[in-house]
Amino acid sequence: MFWKIVGGLIVAWVAFMVLGSVLGFLFKAVLWIAIIGGVVFLGTAAYGAITGKKDSKRINRY
Repeated sequence: MFWKIVGGLIVAWVAFMVLGSVLGFLFKAVLWIAIIGGVVFLGTAAYGAITGKKDSKRINRY
């Protein structure tokens, strides 16, 4: 009976360790993807703001 309890605790501990490592890896991967996506978005927005084309349909008022 004692060894069944110890074995169950060891199995539960290993399961939590594996689950924690997988979830930690996924969290880090998603975090880096979000950071890279944010940098690309800000770079694209800045490039568009700097090189924005002239609006030829705009009404010129003097």
